[in-house]
Amino acid sequence: MIRIGIAGYGNLGRGVESALTTTADMKLVGVFTRRNPDTLKTKTGAPVYAMDQAKDMADQIDVMILCGGSANDLPKQTAELAQYFNVIDSFDTHAKIPEHFAAVDAACKKSGKIGMISVGWDPGMFSLNRLYGQAILPNGHDYTFWGKGVSQGHSDAIRRIPGVQDARQYTIPVEAALESVRRGENPELTTRQKHTRECFVVAKEGADKAEIEKAIVTMPNYFADYDTTVHFITQEELDRDHAGIPHGGMVFRTGTTGLNGENQHVIEYKLTLDSNPEFTSSVLVAFARAAYRLHSEGQTGCKTVFDVAPAYLHPESGEALRAKLL
Repeated sequence: MIRIGIAGYGNLGRGVESALTTTADMKLVGVFTRRNPDTLKTKTGAPVYAMDQAKDMADQIDVMILCGGSANDLPKQTAELAQYFNVIDSFDTHAKIPEHFAAVDAACKKSGKIGMISVGWDPGMFSLNRLYGQAILPNGHDYTFWGKGVSQGHSDAIRRIPGVQDARQYTIPVEAALESVRRGENPELTTRQKHTRECFVVAKEGADKAEIEKAIVTMPNYFADYDTTVHFITQEELDRDHAGIPHGGMVFRTGTTGLNGENQHVIEYKLTLDSNPEFTSSVLVAFARAAYRLHSEGQTGCKTVFDVAPAYLHPESGEALRAKLL
């Protein structure tokens, strides 16, 4: 049995806990939190420990799955815990992945552990499909679309606007752009042409809705570059109709083959997710198995999804996979 620890118990941590109930070769040792452990009750009754107790349990855990945030938690936490455990995280700040990799790699090589970073669906499964597409169709174009789904970061940005009580923001692919890519037309698409943003906002009593809407649609780095629609609704409507965290998207590689590029091909990988964190958790659990296997073979250092052979993800043996899936 692969012994698993969970560091952090938000949406992602709870998703990992649920995912582990479906794995016959893994067991959850415990959850580690910065909150008072006495105030936290897990869904499966798994024990809860203070985060600073983790290092004292290094001999009881094979892989620690980190479920903190990419902005403030993982840049420090992954390398710190890699001193004691094989670790895996879902760090998703794309521009900072190289420096995060370097920090975790140094820590893992010093401790003799495996660190696996940026595991999820993007980065993660989408990254793999971009790699496969480029390798198979070198003469081609990449396209990535996200949604329709809730953007948690953009929703938080709206909630920080004065006068806003609560909000959800959906990222939505532009259908005309999608169909153009599917037809192999290789369009040159601007940010605005690929996605729209739809916002559902609960305004505080007496707040100026026109000012809130203006602040949203002109917000740099979030909404200014997109066609954005704002709907004002009640808290009851938001709770009733927008309680979930769905997401998904598509990765395309379009390209040609033949001596003169006469044959055209389109690769499409699509995800439609009821729960963004629960799907991400399931990817983390599969790659935690790979991290354990790599370490068991004597490997150390930081890895990404690009470094893992698919067979390392599946609980069955290579012989079984060749018989059933190949």
